[in-house]
Amino acid sequence: MSWKVLVTASPLKDPVGMRAREMLASGAFQMVYPPRMGPLGEADLLPLLQGVDAVYASVDQYSASVLAAPQSASLKIISRWGVGYDSIDIPAATRAGIVIAYTPGLLNEAVADYAFALLLAVARRVHQGHESMRAGTWMPTWGHDIAGKTLGIVGCGRIGQAMARRASGFGMRLLAFDPTPSPDAKRLGVSFVSLDEVLAESDFVSLHAALTPQTRHLIGEAQFRRMKPSAYLVNTSRGAVVDEVALLRALEEKWIAGAAIDAFTTEPLPTGHPLSSAPNLLLTPHQASFGFDTGARVSNAAARAIVDLEAGRRPQWVVNSEVFDAPCLRVKLSQ
Repeated sequence: MSWKVLVTASPLKDPVGMRAREMLASGAFQMVYPPRMGPLGEADLLPLLQGVDAVYASVDQYSASVLAAPQSASLKIISRWGVGYDSIDIPAATRAGIVIAYTPGLLNEAVADYAFALLLAVARRVHQGHESMRAGTWMPTWGHDIAGKTLGIVGCGRIGQAMARRASGFGMRLLAFDPTPSPDAKRLGVSFVSLDEVLAESDFVSLHAALTPQTRHLIGEAQFRRMKPSAYLVNTSRGAVVDEVALLRALEEKWIAGAAIDAFTTEPLPTGHPLSSAPNLLLTPHQASFGFDTGARVSNAAARAIVDLEAGRRPQWVVNSEVFDAPCLRVKLSQ
C-alpha cells in the first residue's frame, strides 16, 4: 500500500523540485497538495493530516496537540524543507514515534548571500531607487557606505560565519554575539562580545540565531535603543527573534536608519500589516534560501528522507534520532 505524502513546502511544485517530485512519483507514494501551500497553522493543518504517512513540510505548526490528535495517527515522518524546526514540538513528536527530518548545512551559502544582498540594498537604498524609477520619477537617494564599517552578527554558527566571510571582503570589522563562541569564527577574525556591545558598536546587525524560548524577542525596544541612529538591522533568521512592534517604532521614530526583513512572526505577512508601510524598511517574503542550485539540493534531501524511511532505512539527517530506539516508532526499520 502506498504512503500518502502531504506536501506543504511550495518548492516541490517549482522547477527546483523536479528531481524530488520524480523521487516521490513512484508507486510507493501518493502525493497530496493542500488548497494553499504552507506554512500552515494548526487549524488548517489538522484536517489535512487524516491518513497521511509523511509530510514534505513547510514551517507548519506541529504542536503537541496536533501531533497527538487522531488525525495524525498514521503520521510517520515530517521532513522539513530547510533547516529550521522550531515550529515542531520535538519531544511530542518523539513520544509519538514520529521521525523529524531536516536538511542542515545545505542552506548556509545561499542564506548568507541573500543576507549580504539585503545589507547592501538597504544601506544604499537600492529599493527606494527602484521604486522611484517604477513610479516614473528620477530621485537619487543618499545611503550609507559599507566598506570598512562594523558588522555585528547575532548567532555565529554556520550561516553567521558564511556572512562573516562575505563581510571580510569589504574590509569590515566583525563582532558577534553567541552563547557558544566558535573557534572557526575566531579564525575568520570575528571578535565575540556581549549583545549590548554588538548593538552599540555595529553599523549593521545581522541576525542568524535559531528561534528558542531564549531568543524570542531577543531584539526589542531596549536593544533598538542601544543601536546607532545610523545603524541597520538585517533579519534572515526567524521573525519572532525580533519584536515587530518595537521594530516599527524604531523605524518611525528613527532610532535606527533602516532594516531589511525576510522573516516574520506571522507568515505570510497579513495584508495591511503595519510593517508594510514602515519607513526605511525593505521587506521580502522569506526567500533567503531560494537559490536555484541550493533549492534543488534541499528539495532532493527532503524527499530522500521520506523515500529512505518508507524503505526501512534511517534518513541521513534527523533531529530526534533517539526516536529510532523508542518502542513507539511508527515504522519498521530493515537496516
